[in-house]
Amino acid sequence: MSDTDTCCSGKCCGSISTRPPSVVSASTQASRSFRITGMCCVEEVRTLKAAVGPLAGGDDGLIFDLLNGKMTVPAGLDPDKVIAAVIRTGMRAELWERSSASQRDKANSSRRGFQAALAAVSGGGALLGLILDQGFQMGLAAQAAEAAAVVVGLWMVVPKALHAARSLRPDMNLLMAVAVFGAMALGDWMEAATVSALFALSLALEGWSAERARRAIAALMNLAPPLARVKSADRGEDLVPPEDVAVGAVFVVLPGERIPLDGRVLVGQSLVDQAPITGESVPVSKSPGQDVFAGTINADGVLEIENLKPAGDTTLAKVARLVEAAQGQRSKVERWVDRFAAIYTPVVLAGAVAVAVLPPVLLGLEWADWIYRALVLLVISCPCALVISTPLTVVAAMASAARAGVLIKGGEHLEAASRLAAIAFDKTGTITAGRPAVERVVALDGKGEAAILAMAAALEARSTHPLGRAIVDYAAARGIAARPADAVQAQPGRGVSGMIDGAMGWLGSHRYAVERGAETPAVREVALALAEGGRSVVAVGEEAGVRGLIALSDPIRPEAATALAALRRVGVNTLVMLTGDNTATAERVAAALGFDAVRAELLPAEKSVAMADLVQRFGLVAMVGDGVNDAPAMARSSLGVAMGAAGTDTAIETSDLALMSDDLTRLAWLVGHSRRMMGVIHQNIGFAIVVKAVFMALAILDIATLWGAIAADTGAALLVAFNGLRLLKADAGSGLDTAVAIAPPASGLGQEIA
Repeated sequence: MSDTDTCCSGKCCGSISTRPPSVVSASTQASRSFRITGMCCVEEVRTLKAAVGPLAGGDDGLIFDLLNGKMTVPAGLDPDKVIAAVIRTGMRAELWERSSASQRDKANSSRRGFQAALAAVSGGGALLGLILDQGFQMGLAAQAAEAAAVVVGLWMVVPKALHAARSLRPDMNLLMAVAVFGAMALGDWMEAATVSALFALSLALEGWSAERARRAIAALMNLAPPLARVKSADRGEDLVPPEDVAVGAVFVVLPGERIPLDGRVLVGQSLVDQAPITGESVPVSKSPGQDVFAGTINADGVLEIENLKPAGDTTLAKVARLVEAAQGQRSKVERWVDRFAAIYTPVVLAGAVAVAVLPPVLLGLEWADWIYRALVLLVISCPCALVISTPLTVVAAMASAARAGVLIKGGEHLEAASRLAAIAFDKTGTITAGRPAVERVVALDGKGEAAILAMAAALEARSTHPLGRAIVDYAAARGIAARPADAVQAQPGRGVSGMIDGAMGWLGSHRYAVERGAETPAVREVALALAEGGRSVVAVGEEAGVRGLIALSDPIRPEAATALAALRRVGVNTLVMLTGDNTATAERVAAALGFDAVRAELLPAEKSVAMADLVQRFGLVAMVGDGVNDAPAMARSSLGVAMGAAGTDTAIETSDLALMSDDLTRLAWLVGHSRRMMGVIHQNIGFAIVVKAVFMALAILDIATLWGAIAADTGAALLVAFNGLRLLKADAGSGLDTAVAIAPPASGLGQEIA
């Protein structure tokens, strides 16, 4: 076969791996990849496993990405031996790194064009044969045209069919070759030409559908601009490839440009469209000190940004690698279809032999008639539509989820989301913002809240303590810009004191107020009331005593209540909080949001035990957390969900999926999206099986023809492909109310967990 030869081009497109996600990530450190020309089907993956597996000591060391035509093997294998083993299967291999992404794209386009040309020539030959035979009664010329149609139509099929026959591993290529040559042996050259032409056409059309899915994912991967505008020592600007920009260098991004690297804003203020990474539909304001992601779009201001990471370690690069690895993680339904197809093909071949032989031998019926029926049975039994029904659908669903800011590490995790019975949430950083904010200010001196805030902001103006920064930010948001206090002295763990307009002022904890002798029964009563529910209370005073109190808490995320209500609407009715925070705070937050149960003051190991208990009693349970201290519980859960924006690097590496914008409402969307995916898969499988069952019956009854069978098979394969590709259009703004509500097991939690 030439370099332009290709394969079934998407008949079974998807990606196959024999490793769990953690192993896939690790394996890339000691592996070598090959671009495989002619690999696009699950059955061809089995062929490659049989050919290359012995070199690797078993096929567990092989990883396949069908969508990109990529095979990864252990690094210790001799590349020449791998290439030779692949050639024996009728396919071709070359080292992945020998061709750039643009070269691979060009090669893909060339193969699609070659494929379309084969279909056109084969179809033209079949049509010419029909015209010559029926219109001009030129039998010999017609037969020559039909033979040409067969040769061209089966150009990509015969080498693989021969390998399947030699290795005694029947596949769809062998089924199709037997059907075509069998028709020719019976003298039905027109049937053989028509089948070959229609099969070539199906390869071209299905290749187009697979290319569409591949490009959808490639679009996600190619967001970073090719050049960065780096500031030079002479105050000029140089255009440099992102991979050549040093960490710590400063680059400039103009309005309308994409940000090339992860960094921190040094100068400028602008709105940044983060939708490509986080899925947020509204641009986010960025100012000095705030972080930005590679691949996002600077809207309206000039930004000077310090580079924080090498190009290969940006959030975008990590997402790209994980999406690529995710294509290799099959869902349970995909694995079921693979196992079914592995048994189905040889059974069908044996059945066709029985149909061809038994009626003539046992009943004395016409051999030619029953051989023809067996050939029709072979054609309609081709498992293409059945096998393509899952991988292409799963890949499309994962691509649209990534576009919506939900990064999923494999089809199995996306499938699990459709069957969740319960979800457990961490509190701090998940249900709450993860940082303190002022909740209430109480003035005890009659001078008003503004005076208390001004005094507190002056004392905390240069503080780095989270409570101090929260007070300063709260004051600034209300237009109170206090001048920093003089002679500030900090008392670690207690408070601060300083001079404000020549007068002594202080701010600190309840203990600090007691130490200063400033507490009174009235102050104590108000402080205890404010502290209910786990709030932190800060006293603000002067030499004469306490002037006011400020209550701070970790605020509940604005979307939390909406997100939990949406989860209940889609049928996830058991919602639990597992937190290491104190019981009072946890119960206050849980009561405000209507959690079914709460367990507080848990160490990470205790969270893991609690999660194991939930999984045992409810089945599929997700754990939503920050991806670090919740990692043990995530590992014990059925589905680990990380809040991605706050700690993106860790989150996307330690979880099964990450919410890149920290938007909890995406959880209900994800459940609905997953159920839509499963619905499409079930539709596709059911449709493919019904079509094949009907035509099998028609074949045995001598009603179906060879060309009718291949037309039905091609039509079924195309319909399931297009049906699966519909999921590429899914977006995070739809589906919450239309998702099918599947009620999980009854709760029965209540006080048992709490």
